[in-house]
Amino acid sequence: MVSAKTTVINPMGLHLRPAQVFIKAIAPFASEVDITANGRTVNAKSIMNLMAACIKQGTEIEIQCSGPDEQEALDAALRAIASGLGE
Repeated sequence: MVSAKTTVINPMGLHLRPAQVFIKAIAPFASEVDITANGRTVNAKSIMNLMAACIKQGTEIEIQCSGPDEQEALDAALRAIASGLGE
């Protein structure tokens, strides 16, 4: 398992559109991807889980990836967050 912490920078946090951008970035990877925020860990490949986590701008999150391509998945997830998720 690999993990990294980062901060959500896009103005509206992980609402529907940015959550879709994030999932699209990590979907090609076989690894499991989880996000821990506000004391709660959710499956990051699930749109419903991401939205239910109520991750707002400025929230520090930890992305954890586990599987055969875990480092590549983590890199893609971090790039997506750093890009502002299309906003």
